[in-house]
Formats: sequence, C-alpha cells, structure tokens
Amino acid sequence: LTRFASIGSRRATASSVRSLSVFADLTAAPPDAIIGLTDAYKSSTHPKKVNVGVGAYRTSAGSPYVLPSVKSAEARVVGRDMPKEYAGIGGDAAFTDLATSFAYGAKSDNSVLASVQSLSGTGGLRVWGEFYKSFVGDTIVLPDPTWGNHIPIFKNAGLNVETYRYYNRSAAALDFDGMISDLRSGPTGKCVLLHACAHNPTGCDPTPDQWSAISDVMKERGHYAFFDAAYQGFASGDAEADAMAVRMFRERGHEMALVQSFSKNFGLYGERVGCLSVVCKDEEEKGRVLSRMKTVVRPMYSNPPVHGARIVSEVLGDEGLTEQWRGECKGMAERITDMRALLVKSLEEKGSTKDWSHIQTQIGMFCYSGLTPEQVDRMRDEYDIFCTRDGRISMAGVTAENAGWLAEAMHEVTK
Repeated sequence: LTRFASIGSRRATASSVRSLSVFADLTAAPPDAIIGLTDAYKSSTHPKKVNVGVGAYRTSAGSPYVLPSVKSAEARVVGRDMPKEYAGIGGDAAFTDLATSFAYGAKSDNSVLASVQSLSGTGGLRVWGEFYKSFVGDTIVLPDPTWGNHIPIFKNAGLNVETYRYYNRSAAALDFDGMISDLRSGPTGKCVLLHACAHNPTGCDPTPDQWSAISDVMKERGHYAFFDAAYQGFASGDAEADAMAVRMFRERGHEMALVQSFSKNFGLYGERVGCLSVVCKDEEEKGRVLSRMKTVVRPMYSNPPVHGARIVSEVLGDEGLTEQWRGECKGMAERITDMRALLVKSLEEKGSTKDWSHIQTQIGMFCYSGLTPEQVDRMRDEYDIFCTRDGRISMAGVTAENAGWLAEAMHEVTK
C-alpha cells in the first residue's frame, strides 16, 4: 500500500459531500407578477400578442421612447468628459436640490430638506422603510389597493403594513368616504403613504377639494404624510398640476417626506434615478435626520450611480431643456389619453354594453379595468394578451394597431 492508496476513496467522499449543496432544499420563487408577464409575452408566438402589463411608456408604434430632451442632455453630459468618481453617500447634491425644487416648487425652502439621491423610487421607498423602522416607528399604512411592490418593500424593511380604503370596486371610483373614515379611526400619529398623482393601479386621484379634506384629517389625527411621486408631469401632462397635493401639504405645515422617481416622466427606467426627501423643522433637525438617512444608505448600496442624475440635472437646470421636456412629457400624457378614448370606442364597436367610462375618467399610465383574475387568465390563454391578474392595464402599451384586438378580448371575456 502506497501513501496514495486512499486518494480515490477520499475523492469520492469529497465529491459526495460537495453534491449536497447548501441550496439543495431551496425551492424556486414564483415568477414576479409583472416581470413574469414580459417573459410570457416574449415566448408567445401569436401574431397579435399584446403586452399591457409592464409600466413603461411606448410610442404609437409600440416602441420604447427616449425623450429628445434627455438625449440632448446626455450628449452634453458625455461631452464634458466628466470623471466617474463615487458620489457621496447622499448622492449628487446639485441633483437633489433640483429634484426637490421640481416637486415642492421653485420657491421651496430647501435648507430644511434632508435629501438623498436614491435608486429610483423603489430604492427610496426601501431607504425610508428602514429609516422609519430604525428611528421613528414600526407601522406604515398603505392604500388598498396600492402598487404591488409597496407591501414587500416595507415588510422586508421590518415594518408592519396596514391599509386604508381607497377604491370602490363596484363603483369603479375613489372610495373617498371610506378613506376619510379609516384615516380618522384607530391610533393617531400613523405614517400614511399617499400617491402624489396617477394612483397605481387605479388611476383614481382625489380632487383638489378632497385633497384639502384629506389634509385636514391628517392634521387632526397627527398622521405623518409620506408621498410616493412616480408620475409628476406624466399624469396630466402638467408637472405643476401633478405636484398640487405635495405642495398643498408642504404649505400647510405637515410633517412629511417624499420619494420621487424619474423613470416614467424622464424615460430613465434603466438609470435608476430617484430622490428621497424629508421636510424638517429647521436646519439643525435636518442635519440629524440626514446623518441617520446616510447610515441606512451606506451599508445598503454605499452611494448611488451618477450618470442618470446628471442627465436629470442637465434638463432641470437648463430653462430651454426644461421647456422642451415639458412639451415631450405632455405629448406622452396626451397619447395615453387618446388611447383611453380609443379603447372605449373600440369596446363599443365590438358590441360591449358594459359601462367602460371609468377607463376615461382614470388618469396616468394605468387603467384599473375591473376584469377579474379569471377573465385576465382567459385573455392570456385565448388571445395572448398579457396584463396583471388584478385587471390593471398599462395604457402605454395600447396602440391604434392593437386596441381593436384588446377590445375584442375584453368584450368576449366579460359577456
């Protein structure tokens, strides 16, 4: 027997140990409700297949759209041959200053805003969730329904998630009375998430008078207002009008915070550009809050990417590019409004006698159609039309070419 005689058996043992992976008992997660739709759409071979599930703008030809103002801004940024150094933990200060002025108004007192650049809206929501859980409270209250990712974001941040009534499904309208009743009930001092405009998924926003009443109740109950603004300018086509609720609450002295996304309104989906800001009592409080926000950011992603923020800063910091962007954003909003009208007209032409008027009264990227999960499944299986099972339709994916096919499917499954 040589010293190498046992090598074969040792190798076999080591091999069998390695085959028992630490992930051997790990089960696969279910497909993401939205990303999974895109995968299913891509694998479909149906000549009339339609994807109205993903929240990304498309042109009248169904193609992705890069705003010309964004192209011009990016060319300027690249032309400056700027370094690719790390941003600070809080990101690009010039960007956060312009972003917050964009939301709160040109006359906003930014000296009391604790602001950090975030990884679009999603990253800002997660930073807020961890910040709030670590230093303020343990519960956040969301509208029912809300964007599907809100719930896992805040649960993963360690927060308890509660809801308030928001949408009356039978009336296909805002449940304003239910919302006010729920905000008045229970403990005071809740952190309440409010969609600044173009509520996702319903497309139903409060009127200015209703926002005023919501403000009154929030003040009366000492609730903390946390706004999610993912569609400023994209909702109505007017960025100033879309900021109405945020500015009203700021002017009335609410304790509040705001997360902004520049994915939809600037078409910068893949650049992950966002901003999280907290309105503080004074500059001293701002310093304390900002220091704690940075303790959340640092171990999470250290610091944000700079390229997309530079593009937004270039647009918002240049009067000519800003005006160009406003026109382009208005054009996107108007195309979606036109598609709402076309879809309703197409449904009537297909013979549907159902009341589809809510498609036109809703605002923003999405239509909360009222389709049931079973009806959505039929549209997917029989017509290769892909939307989320709650019946949310991305109007950005509707075109003059596919509106008739979509209407036919909606009519047939709702007969």
